[in-house]
Amino acid sequence: MQNLPGPLKAVVEQLSSLPGIGPKSALRMALTLLKMPREKANGVGQAILDLRESLCLCEECACLAESSPCAICADPGRERDQLCLVPEWDALLAMEDMGVYKGRYLVLGGLLSPLDGIAPDLLEIDRLRRHLGSGRVSELILALGATLDAESTASYVKNLAESEFPEVRVTRLAQGIPMGAEVKFMDRETLRQSLVHRQNI
Repeated sequence: MQNLPGPLKAVVEQLSSLPGIGPKSALRMALTLLKMPREKANGVGQAILDLRESLCLCEECACLAESSPCAICADPGRERDQLCLVPEWDALLAMEDMGVYKGRYLVLGGLLSPLDGIAPDLLEIDRLRRHLGSGRVSELILALGATLDAESTASYVKNLAESEFPEVRVTRLAQGIPMGAEVKFMDRETLRQSLVHRQNI
């Protein structure tokens, strides 16, 4: 990679900094962009710039959206008494794709991970408290996955809810999700079974 022309090397370095993309894949992508007609390559670049400029975090659920509140939070047909807690936005997308859940969401912004320096103050815990303290939520559904970080986060949230909001029932996705798995990688049927057969914790 050392012998690449400067501009091409710069693009390869930027692309290879993305998760899951190594230097060789980044080089193939950069060469593909280079072979594109100028208009199409400009379109890709503009779409990336627009992505940063056009999206915001929903004030209600903290998911990515074009406006706040997002379409899910603004939907009057959604059940207000159920709140599904997911770690990231892609987990919300996976839950929505199955078309079964009709409540509302809160994107936590990650999972507790002391080894990585992710403490409760770096997550949307205050926003969760506001939702649970609103008096509208009767059930908090934990859709955090089954990793060790997910388990410790679930335990933290459960203890918080039990001590501060004992009137809120805390459930979790149950059947079908194996240990070590993440919600965003589950197939629709596994997610559907997990949601339908959720249990108290």
